[in-house]
Amino acid sequence: MIPVNYLRQFCLLFVLVTGLNAIAQKPLTDSFPVRAFSIAAPTQQNLDSFLVFMQKELAPRKINHLVLRVDYAYQFQSHPELIDTPFLRKEDVKKLVTAARTNGIEIIPQINLLGHQSWASKTGKLLRVYPQFDETPWVQMPEKYEWPNKDGLYCKSYCPSHPDVHKIVFALMDELCDAFESTAFHAGMDEVFYIGEEKCPRCGGLDKAELFAKELTAIRNRLATSNRKLWIWGDRLIDGKTTGIGMWEASFNSTHRAIDLIPKDVVICDWHYERPDKTAVYFAMKGFSVITCSWNKPAVGAQQVRDMAEFRQSATGPMKDRFLGVMETVWSPVTSFFTGYYDKNKDDRKQPQVNTPWNCFRTMFPTESK
Repeated sequence: MIPVNYLRQFCLLFVLVTGLNAIAQKPLTDSFPVRAFSIAAPTQQNLDSFLVFMQKELAPRKINHLVLRVDYAYQFQSHPELIDTPFLRKEDVKKLVTAARTNGIEIIPQINLLGHQSWASKTGKLLRVYPQFDETPWVQMPEKYEWPNKDGLYCKSYCPSHPDVHKIVFALMDELCDAFESTAFHAGMDEVFYIGEEKCPRCGGLDKAELFAKELTAIRNRLATSNRKLWIWGDRLIDGKTTGIGMWEASFNSTHRAIDLIPKDVVICDWHYERPDKTAVYFAMKGFSVITCSWNKPAVGAQQVRDMAEFRQSATGPMKDRFLGVMETVWSPVTSFFTGYYDKNKDDRKQPQVNTPWNCFRTMFPTESK
């Protein structure tokens, strides 16, 4: 017969080990304050499918923030001349908001501000309607886009010093935030290669870091009047030359110095796709809340999740709360992502792809630990 005290000890040990195993199997992301997913806004045509995706795929993975890149694909009332096609109507947005709220998700709408006012050979809606806002009007859009090119054209920027630009973009920003009932707004502001150009009659000769900081602060201050926070991509605030990170995920045109000129309540979405550079620590040490962002490499995404967990565990008290969590970013329309995610073009004769945004998403946010 087993003595009673041995039996009790065994039971206690069993309960302890079982509990530790359950903790070990729990996805690391479950403990993060921010578990985010970013993608282009759905269209009217795939809205219903996207609502199902929110319920069946985002909610079980405990995604609690959804960044939707809307840009000008909304039926704006304030500036209908800027409506791009296809566009979401107000009633479509309400369906998204209702579904998000039901599933514990906050939607953060995004309009690319400052940079990304063109893509490849196509000028964006803002500069097509208001060409006077163009920071580099002398740079003509090519019929066939190639990089590198003699103009250093990646994407156009609007001129942050133009006296009329803010009353337009701020009205759009306010209207979109109201429609999504959001407490935050994502302004993009990544990969800004054109800023403070010498030939610009307003910006020529001005400090690029100060220009970037002034524009960011103006956007932040406008949002603060409605108690909303500003989210941005963080690449322009990293010194690409000193760190060796380069001109895409960091800055080569001195905008990185703006990090010491901007309000500390801006949320930094720190993206690194090729390797898991640990610049989240840099942003947190500068006093900013930071989210680490991945894209299409599961190995990179998995390491970024582990890093964020380690940052939160080992940081000092003041630093810990600045490490908010992680985000999966998708740089394709909803339909393209769904094709890969649901394996609609499956061909057993082909080698399955490993490095895809849907595989990275599943790796970062498993429904259960394996």
